[in-house]
Amino acid sequence: DPAAVNLARLLSDGEQLAVPAVGETPAAAPGVASDGRVDLNTADAATLATLPRIGPAMAQRIIDWREANGPITSVDELLAVSGIGAKTVEALRPLVVP
Repeated sequence: DPAAVNLARLLSDGEQLAVPAVGETPAAAPGVASDGRVDLNTADAATLATLPRIGPAMAQRIIDWREANGPITSVDELLAVSGIGAKTVEALRPLVVP
């Protein structure tokens, strides 16, 4: 079902893209909670980069921070990631889950 896939989205090397059959419900993207918000602890760089104010470099910094410090338990912990300030955290708060 080509209508179920974003044909303009760039893919990274090694990324798998699930293409559902016509009428099949598409699977949730990796790192996306059941309510559609991005899970900060399981999202890959591509999923994190879909968030406002988060590009590929910032997405990688979030991943590096959680690998060095353990799971993110609060959205406020993003303030510890280099380059993320209070305005960015407030913009992300309704879009993410720790």
